[in-house]
Amino acid sequence: MSRLLIAGATGLVGRRALDLALKDVRIMHVVAPTRRPLPPHAKLENPIVDFDALPTGADWWRVDAVLCALGTTIRDAGSQAAFRRVDVDYVVAVATCARDVGAHSFALNSSLGADPAAGNFYLRCKGEAEAAVKGLGYPSLTVVRPSVIGGERERRRPMEHFSMRMLRTFAPLVPKRYRVVEAGAIAAVMIDAALAAEPGCRTIESDALQSD
Repeated sequence: MSRLLIAGATGLVGRRALDLALKDVRIMHVVAPTRRPLPPHAKLENPIVDFDALPTGADWWRVDAVLCALGTTIRDAGSQAAFRRVDVDYVVAVATCARDVGAHSFALNSSLGADPAAGNFYLRCKGEAEAAVKGLGYPSLTVVRPSVIGGERERRRPMEHFSMRMLRTFAPLVPKRYRVVEAGAIAAVMIDAALAAEPGCRTIESDALQSD
């Protein structure tokens, strides 16, 4: 059985991943570093951390696999610089800390259209994060690129909620790659990929995450 680290366990996809991981018999131990405490569980280790000053030498980094669902919005972050710190710098810091002590499998939640050369700032950051993690030499790396992510967030995002309603209403008319992808589906695919640890780097695009 495996030791799995989940980064971003308080977010939309991360919460679903944590719920699934704690119930998964393939997983012996779950490490979820967060800023605020999570509900206790017999399988859960919950280090309280400052992501701007991660404890690089902590023993809890010694895991088999990492699932990274860190992310924010420019509105929530307050600026492009603050957004980039979360979606690029924090992602790379987590990936580096775990890889340095032997983690061999990494699953990253990115975005449809991610590209380090993109003109769009959001997609460029997502692409930069992907490229940086690829450069760390994980034997197994899976990048998941969903479109709009469906599910209830702790903090309501009106425009995103409106977009999801429209996409769901007109789903039959929307190309599959642009349809809403439920957070639970993303989390399940990421856990399976992290635990399978197939050699090499693979990208799972949004249309492959759809159930129909």
